[in-house]
Amino acid sequence: MVEICALSVNLNKVALLRNQRDLTYPSVPGMAGIAIKAGARGITVHPRPDERHIRRQDVRDLAELLAQERYKGIEFNIEGYPSDDFLALVAEVEPDQVTLVPDAPDQRTSDHGWDIPLHEERLKRVIAKLKRHGSRVSLFIDADPAMASAARAVGADRVELYTGPYHHAFMEGRAGEILPAYRTAAEAALAEGLGVNAGHDLNLDNLGGFLTAVPGVAEVSIGHALTADALVMGMDATVRAYVDILTRSARAAA
Repeated sequence: MVEICALSVNLNKVALLRNQRDLTYPSVPGMAGIAIKAGARGITVHPRPDERHIRRQDVRDLAELLAQERYKGIEFNIEGYPSDDFLALVAEVEPDQVTLVPDAPDQRTSDHGWDIPLHEERLKRVIAKLKRHGSRVSLFIDADPAMASAARAVGADRVELYTGPYHHAFMEGRAGEILPAYRTAAEAALAEGLGVNAGHDLNLDNLGGFLTAVPGVAEVSIGHALTADALVMGMDATVRAYVDILTRSARAAA
């Protein structure tokens, strides 16, 4: 059986659009339901302290939605910096996966991975706490193979490769120069027994090339590009288009 990389749909930008008005739409849980019906196998959110997009109540609403029997097997992934408030929210809803990112509270978007050795003791404590709540833990990293053993040492289950640099290289016609670094980082993580996720600025144009070059990616988290595509194509058709790329990439690698 061909193992297909899972698509986790990040709903931050859906929430951002809703927050522009004092209204309840577009509905974050409603869009989650459409995405899942179209083939998404996970839902991702990245709540920030200022709640400029995903709000704490969105996290609770999504946790309640995904707890329904009809959504059994759909994973809830919460990304964020491990502040006390973030960890309290995660403990409340107990998601399937927590992806820890090294973002500053006021940062616009994630733009670098963890220097794990520099934060080793704190990450060990945080990861141990998260695992007591039953969550898988992934660490957001750059395409640096040295981070693989460091991630295993602090107790992580997976790493998420930060693919922003790949996007920029792809746009400049230099994808071939940067993909070997991602491949090496993924292989190092797999050799340490870690799962490999990927995310940031992946889109319909560059996703297939990344998966062809980088082995063993279990999950991609896509939000900004997917939401932009959905404005043109609709959420259902957009998710199906991304899932089609994942399916074709898996078959090509088999």
